[in-house]
Amino acid sequence: MPFSALLDANVLIPSCLRDTLLRIAEAGLYRPLWSASILDETRRHILELAPTATESSIDHMFRCMNAAFDDALVEGYEPIVNSMENNAKDRHVLAAAVVGRADVIVSDDRNGFPTSACAPLHIECLDPDDFLLHQFDLAPQTVTSVIREQSADTGKAGKPAIPVPELLQNLAKCGAPAFAHRVAGKCPDTPAHRR
Repeated sequence: MPFSALLDANVLIPSCLRDTLLRIAEAGLYRPLWSASILDETRRHILELAPTATESSIDHMFRCMNAAFDDALVEGYEPIVNSMENNAKDRHVLAAAVVGRADVIVSDDRNGFPTSACAPLHIECLDPDDFLLHQFDLAPQTVTSVIREQSADTGKAGKPAIPVPELLQNLAKCGAPAFAHRVAGKCPDTPAHRR
């Protein structure tokens, strides 16, 4: 079974980070997981934070995510939610990770998933920066290609592409600064590489 990572809502909300995480999964480096509760939380926050977002555009995005990763949606975790020993508001996430057989939870709220609650379940919580660094260390060429493709794909629909350096700056702002710096060092078209 491939390495599996449950993506918490807080890493699915920023579009740049979400896109990077999903593209790396699409490249076959890991199997992404989420639950309906996580997607509902993601929806609420996107609607609060992005004035141009609509229910229908978010529904479309979730349909595309579930179609692209048809085994990502974890179901049937509700009966064990109350037995989880982490932060009460995050128990549904840990329960979904258990039922989905996740190796890690990717979350920028590591306090919600203390080692004392996760380790007995053989689950680790990583922030997005550490998770992406691990993916880069495993397959630097693949991840660098993913970032280049992500940059190029922003130029579709008549818009200019976001250059790789700007994309990496966006990722740094979204919680992956060390990852952005490491990738910049491998991309010849970034300022970090030209130093």
